[in-house]
Amino acid sequence: MSTADLTIDLGALAQNWRALDAMSRAETGAVVKANGYGLGVERVAKVLAQAGARRFFVAVAEEGAALRQALGPGPEINVFSGHMEGDTALIRDHALVPMLNSIDQMLRHVEALPGHAFGVQLDSGMNRLGMEPAEWAALRDIALGQGPRLIMSHLACADEPDHPMNAQQLRVFKEMTADLDVPLSLASTGGILLGPAYHFDVTRPGIGVYGGRPFAEARPVVHLDVPVIQIRELEPGETVGYGNTWGAQRRTRLATIAAGYGDGLIRAMGPRAQVFADGRRCPVVGRVSMDLITVDITDLDHDPADVQLLGADQGVDDLADAAGTIGYEILTSLGARHARRFIE
Repeated sequence: MSTADLTIDLGALAQNWRALDAMSRAETGAVVKANGYGLGVERVAKVLAQAGARRFFVAVAEEGAALRQALGPGPEINVFSGHMEGDTALIRDHALVPMLNSIDQMLRHVEALPGHAFGVQLDSGMNRLGMEPAEWAALRDIALGQGPRLIMSHLACADEPDHPMNAQQLRVFKEMTADLDVPLSLASTGGILLGPAYHFDVTRPGIGVYGGRPFAEARPVVHLDVPVIQIRELEPGETVGYGNTWGAQRRTRLATIAAGYGDGLIRAMGPRAQVFADGRRCPVVGRVSMDLITVDITDLDHDPADVQLLGADQGVDDLADAAGTIGYEILTSLGARHARRFIE
């Protein structure tokens, strides 16, 4: 087989959720947007439901409909984008709970689906989604009269525990929700790690469930093993790949492996990336191309049949650091050509 083998450890995924659940002084939900962070929402969500999650969060109504088909009736599915034009049938038919972000969305929802469940998203300072304090003050009594299921906001800097924005948003969120008898939610993975003051009634772990920062104790969920297509010898001075960006300084043994940016392995990672063969580090050399990556295996004592890009030796955040991005992008970019295998 010439495609990479992407192994998704559902047991590790469930264990990560349980660990974050144990830290939460609240009901623990699960964020499964973007097709379960690229890993396959049907398998991911079912495992998390078996682990105990009863409230799920997706980005858009179409994701919510797919999730409902996977989970069946029962679990609550919250939609971060709220009630957009054209969403009414999806929200109604799949029992979704839109997190309303504006006065316009509130009006659309109560007119189109009177009595249907909804939540409210507030902007506590991130300036991305949600009602700002003045807008919420004008709408608050009307919204509360309709019986929201959840009121939430989102932290901008939760992965930096000492950032002053965390305390500022916590203060604003408390002010906006003072004296409300409605479940509240502020914390995703980073917020859970900030401590109980941020937990409120519902937490929403996402990236930590999938093995990423800032949950340092997370078990790796994704393993990516890539087959070696060819091995060649280079003499000093020979160059590798497009643009001749890397030249051999010594006699070099080079492995060409069957993956590239066409598989979601970000091109920019090339000069700093590495792979592992039997636990030994092997640097990537030359540019990452669409289907191929070249790797220096000179210091190995054998020619490997495959190498590992993601796993126990190198997690999604390590690869993200090499690419100048974040683990979220690595996970959600993993391509369709990988042969996917789930283990529990």
